[in-house]
Amino acid sequence: MQPIRTVCVYCGSGPGANPAFVEAARRFGRILAENGVGLVYGGGSLGLMGAIAKSVLEHGGRVTGIIPEFLTDREKALTQAQELIITRDMHERKRTMFERADAFVALPGGIGTLEELVEQMTWSQLGRHRKPILIANVEGFWDPLCVLLDHMTEQGFIRQRLAVNLIVAQSVDEILPKLCDAARTLSEGETGMTSAPADRM
Repeated sequence: MQPIRTVCVYCGSGPGANPAFVEAARRFGRILAENGVGLVYGGGSLGLMGAIAKSVLEHGGRVTGIIPEFLTDREKALTQAQELIITRDMHERKRTMFERADAFVALPGGIGTLEELVEQMTWSQLGRHRKPILIANVEGFWDPLCVLLDHMTEQGFIRQRLAVNLIVAQSVDEILPKLCDAARTLSEGETGMTSAPADRM
C-alpha cells in the first residue's frame, strides 16, 4: 500500500461563476489539513488556488506552492506557504508538481487546469505513472469532459489497453477516501515516472 501524503490540486486562478466552486476549494483544503495530507498546487493566491491554499494554512496544514517566475506577479504568489518554489518555466513547474505529489485532483478551472489534468492522464495512459487522478465534479462542472471521454471511447480512440482509470468524485467529501482506495493497490515502484524530461513525455 502506498499512502497519500501529498495531493497536487489543479484549479482555476479565478473564482468561477458559481460560489460553490470556492466553497468546495475551501472545504477540500480543510479536509487535507485535518487529515495531515499536504497540498501541492500552482502557488498563486487568487481564485480557487488561493482559496484552497489559504484554507489548508488556516487549518494547520502544509502547503507547497510551485509557480514559474513569470507568473509570480500575475497570480500573486502565496508567500505564506511553508514552501514556495519558483521555477524557470511551465515544464519545470509541472515536473516538480508531479514529483512532489502522490495523487492529482482537478477542481473547476480553465484551459490551464484542463491542460494539466489531461497531461497527467496522457502520462498515465502511456504507462509513465500510476498515481491516482481524480476530477472533483463540483456542480457537474466536469460533465462535458466525461461525455467527451465516453465519446472518444465509443469512437475507438481510447482503446481498452489505453484506458485511463480516471476517478470521479461528485462531492468534496468523497475525494480523499477515493484517492486512498486507489492508492492501496500501488507499490512504491509504481508511482514514479521515468527519468525522461517532462517535455519528452
